[in-house]
Amino acid sequence: MAELKYFIFFDFEMLCSNRGMAFEEMEAIRLGAVKYDLKTKQISYFDAFIRPQNKQPLSNFCKQLTGITDEDLKEAKNFKQVFSDFLTWIGGVKKSRFFSWSKSDMTRLIHDAKINQVAPATITKIQSRYVDFQHVFSTRVSKQNMSVENALKLYDLEFAGEPHNPMYDAFNTLRIYFYFLNKPVHSDIIMLNQFIFHGTLISHEHINAKLKQALKQDIVNFLQELDEIYKIRQAQKVIKKAKQLVKKYENILYNRSGIFSQEMIDYVNLLKGFYHDLVTTYREHFRHASKIMILDAHLVEPMKQIAS
Repeated sequence: MAELKYFIFFDFEMLCSNRGMAFEEMEAIRLGAVKYDLKTKQISYFDAFIRPQNKQPLSNFCKQLTGITDEDLKEAKNFKQVFSDFLTWIGGVKKSRFFSWSKSDMTRLIHDAKINQVAPATITKIQSRYVDFQHVFSTRVSKQNMSVENALKLYDLEFAGEPHNPMYDAFNTLRIYFYFLNKPVHSDIIMLNQFIFHGTLISHEHINAKLKQALKQDIVNFLQELDEIYKIRQAQKVIKKAKQLVKKYENILYNRSGIFSQEMIDYVNLLKGFYHDLVTTYREHFRHASKIMILDAHLVEPMKQIAS
């Protein structure tokens, strides 16, 4: 396997209309990207307009949103030519990892490559090296899918460059990535504020005591609603609540910052174990066509341990 040398962050601007368009029709009209050299730490830039197959003039809405004009596209290269230039600029797909802020950029690349008869093997190589960083960020930090601008604000950063220019969107996604990577304490504090403390700003002092209190209260509330016997449909709701609790606390297990205590990690593992056993119990009852689900005392014991 080739040595990893580059991070490639890319972004598309696409055809658009205030009346709505099918995604298949929203051809790429501009590709922007930044390349980060892992050895030299240097950043290089790529920016190109793309002449779409659709020859209709851009809507006023699209012009205002993207800042792109019909004149920009009139003399632009087509997708296949721009993509060839992009590959030359990258300097080696096998040596690169690809990122974008939203999977839609990868989906756009796949679709436009197909209709422009780009070799599918190249696209497959990029897919295998692709990371939807918005998804990573929403899972590990922000809880919800945010715009690049709002994700920057979580780190007290301002958007750098020209809005709606895909090259600058890519550059700012790179900035978010490095803050996420290199400031794990800050990232975990943001995560706690987003997932557990609902925007209430907190410091990392006494964080484990506050977390223990929050988790304990959530488990107490959950146990108060828990019954020994459920109809199968009711059991699905219980499983959903347990899953939501796991999602709320499971980032503690990654402990990228090292600020979470072993006790908290053990508690969250107990919660995940309970959820797993609950799902297994439900599937067993469902497989045997049971109309009710019965919870054994030993299954609930880990939750009572946390709540005590």
